[in-house]
Amino acid sequence: GCLLLWLLPPILQGHSSTETGPSSTPCQQSPTKVSCKGVGLQKFPEELGQGIKYLELSNNFIQNLSGSYMPGFGQLEYLDMCSNQLEAVSATTLAQLPRLRSLLLGSNHLHQNFLANGEAFHQLRRIEVLDLSANHLESHMAAWYISNLTSLRVLDLSGNTMARLLSGTFRSNPRLRQLDLSNNYIMEIQEGALEPLGELEVVNLALNSIHCISGFNLMQLRVLNLSHNALELFASEEGTEPYLLQVLDLSHNRLLSFPELPKAHDLTHLNLSHNLIASLLPGSHHPEDFVLPYKEMGRFNRTVRPLPALTHVADLDLSNNRLELFPFTFFHSLGSLHSLSLARNCLQEVARESLTNHTEPSDASPALPEHTELSVRWLDLHSNALRVLPRWFFDSLPQLETMDLGSNSLQPCEGQGSDWGGDLGGGSHVSAPGDTCTPFYSVPRLKHLSLRENNISTLHPHAFNRTPLLSLDLSGNRDLSVPRGALGGLEFSLQELSLRGNQMDESKAELPCLGTLRVLDLSGNHLSLLPAGLSCSPLESLDVGNNNLQTLGELGSWSHSLREVSVAGNPLSCCSLGWLDA
Repeated sequence: GCLLLWLLPPILQGHSSTETGPSSTPCQQSPTKVSCKGVGLQKFPEELGQGIKYLELSNNFIQNLSGSYMPGFGQLEYLDMCSNQLEAVSATTLAQLPRLRSLLLGSNHLHQNFLANGEAFHQLRRIEVLDLSANHLESHMAAWYISNLTSLRVLDLSGNTMARLLSGTFRSNPRLRQLDLSNNYIMEIQEGALEPLGELEVVNLALNSIHCISGFNLMQLRVLNLSHNALELFASEEGTEPYLLQVLDLSHNRLLSFPELPKAHDLTHLNLSHNLIASLLPGSHHPEDFVLPYKEMGRFNRTVRPLPALTHVADLDLSNNRLELFPFTFFHSLGSLHSLSLARNCLQEVARESLTNHTEPSDASPALPEHTELSVRWLDLHSNALRVLPRWFFDSLPQLETMDLGSNSLQPCEGQGSDWGGDLGGGSHVSAPGDTCTPFYSVPRLKHLSLRENNISTLHPHAFNRTPLLSLDLSGNRDLSVPRGALGGLEFSLQELSLRGNQMDESKAELPCLGTLRVLDLSGNHLSLLPAGLSCSPLESLDVGNNNLQTLGELGSWSHSLREVSVAGNPLSCCSLGWLDA
């Protein structure tokens, strides 16, 4: 009979008709689950039936959870009351929820009556997941709320008004594994605040006001987010015990140098973007560079520390810093590096070795071979000041598959025709690689290349020969000329090509027969005719918007493969619309 009652429509159930009961609200119900999300409830729906394990009451107007007799909620395990107007919680009510494991109370007003509310929370002996985010809680208030929750595993205190992390705050939460303290005003983390948490694995301290992390000793942490703070210094403890840290986000800070991570051997993802790092060489910063004085500055007068042996780092983001040099030596120890971003820096050149010999790792084995290879597959160098990449740069990146070189000043060298054999490392017809142009030919695994906005005026013949490109972006190169043969060697690999916004007319766009081309962007040019070479391409997407086309002419074989075409912004002639029939 109980099961039947839950399956009946609300209008047929035998509950009293109150403004909060399911008989007057469109709650979604099942035998053990009830969702009354955003239905205008003003008080807790006490009359719901027996056996509920999951109850969602978020986005309502409930102000208190007190003084209620709730015999039907003894089985409740999950309660979501986020985004209400909750101010008061009573011990009497919480005592009737002995099996509650997850309690979500984010975006309420629990800073009010926090003493009485915190006392009531002592009833939550089995609670494992607690959300107290966005409740205007100060540090001492948050500490009181969790002071007796010994089973707590996941805690969200984000979006409050905490200014410091007090020692002993989490002394009653030894099983805590995930802690979110983001978007507060934390400036100080007292010693002993986090150290007792031996099972802590994930900490989010993003969007605070932390200036310095010294003596970092949370060995057991797996994930640490310190982004969007004011960090100028990050240094870990010098110990023998290794760190278990795998993901470290230090982006959007004021770091002047690469962080000191001598024992972080398990680190796989490191984000240092949006900082003030001007050099990757150790010892390249000085105490006077810091905005605030720190007692830890004494370390900079000691012997220069070796470069970190981050042998497992697969993803390193150094974008939006102040680097002027790409020092290959620094990346030699990163044997697992697959993804590297140095976008939006001030890079002008790449260097095979460090600028100064004394900055080499003090514990380095024998001298590095002349052609040390990196394992990078994805490389982002867009928005720098690079003028040339030498041949050895590509030889040192044999696994490279994707490369973004947009917004630089790189000019591709002329390659060699398909009938030419031998080692391409020697040079080209026009100029020697590494002189004034960059050799993009014969890069054996490169599949995706962006050269947008590089001020390329002419693409020389066979510029990408023997490089198996699938996609090529040449957009934003004003007045670019692509003469016949420039894309020679890409006839049977290239699938996507962008020549967008180059202000080219048809005399500058002589495309060869690209037999695998599926996507072509020719928008923002001065074309009055489509390139003749398109007739044999199996195009699926064609963008020729904002040109001077009066007609698309003969569509060729791709009239059957085309799925998407954009012709907006052209002076199309009403008398030449035969292409629409095709």
